[in-house]
Amino acid sequence: MSNLPNCPKCNSEYTYEDGVLLVCPECAHEWNLATEESEANKEVKDANGNVLNDGDTVTIIKDLKVKGSSSVLKIGTKVKSIRLVEGDHDIDCKIDGFGAMKLKSEFVKKA
Repeated sequence: MSNLPNCPKCNSEYTYEDGVLLVCPECAHEWNLATEESEANKEVKDANGNVLNDGDTVTIIKDLKVKGSSSVLKIGTKVKSIRLVEGDHDIDCKIDGFGAMKLKSEFVKKA
């Protein structure tokens, strides 16, 4: 028996390899195991290369214009209790005086 993982969509144990893809014969789901593993191990790092985690406090390292507003987030603004999310803007947070925001990790440093 092979050591192939179960289908991530329907949890079927009858998966098989088709080239570089894994295929589930029950639900026809196809996925690349190498891509799935690299996404699971993806770390979000700040501007200095420190690994960020949910609940961390970060500081903004550059003045950032707020889209749709004339406001600017000033350098040195502390952001508490961040939440990491998928996508281009990988930090979800609430900033006092501004409300809910999404930030890019390249513009913050771990406090």
